[in-house]
Amino acid sequence: MMRRALLLAACGMINRAPAQGTPAPLVAAAEAGDLAALQRLLEAGLPIDGRDSRGRTALLAATHANRIDVAKLLIKRGADVNAQDDLQDSPFLYAAAEGRIEILRLTLAAGADLASTNRYGGTALIPAAHHGHVQTVRELLKTRIEVNHVNRLGWTALLEAVILGDGGPPYTEIVSLLVSHGADVNLGDARGVTPLTHAEQRGQRAVAAILRAAGATARR
Repeated sequence: MMRRALLLAACGMINRAPAQGTPAPLVAAAEAGDLAALQRLLEAGLPIDGRDSRGRTALLAATHANRIDVAKLLIKRGADVNAQDDLQDSPFLYAAAEGRIEILRLTLAAGADLASTNRYGGTALIPAAHHGHVQTVRELLKTRIEVNHVNRLGWTALLEAVILGDGGPPYTEIVSLLVSHGADVNLGDARGVTPLTHAEQRGQRAVAAILRAAGATARR
């Protein structure tokens, strides 16, 4: 009886979108970390990449809530790690931006699109550098992600680490990692201002020293 009810509910969800502001059952279960409910809903036939009213899949909701076990189950069952919501976040992009390292690794192993971009036109590496997620940056640099990608603001990951960072140990390490993986230390922003100039203007001495050692020049 329960299985029949779930199947009927699944058919209803397949045939119509959730009402505005109403979470899809699979998405809600994933966000709550309810593995048992999630498995029942999947067995009842709900599409694994069904969306809620915000365009989120269950996997993206699980990533938002850092539900690692749920993400693991969904990815194992074939959830799309690159499915983007209304804000252009995907499980891969969001995990990188927020430092959800375990889920990030799962998405990379499942074929994350390294060239995919967020609403600012940036790859996963750029917000990871911006937010000072050292481990995430390190993980992404093990891949073939483009280290010198420029977003719509005219910034690379290196520029974001300098402009939006505070020059402290995490950002200093990120700058060092980016430089050692081929970041162009003289690629300026949309106005041509270089990373070294930004670092000097912000009093980031350790960052400036790394950039100078790599051949950076100051251009205002």
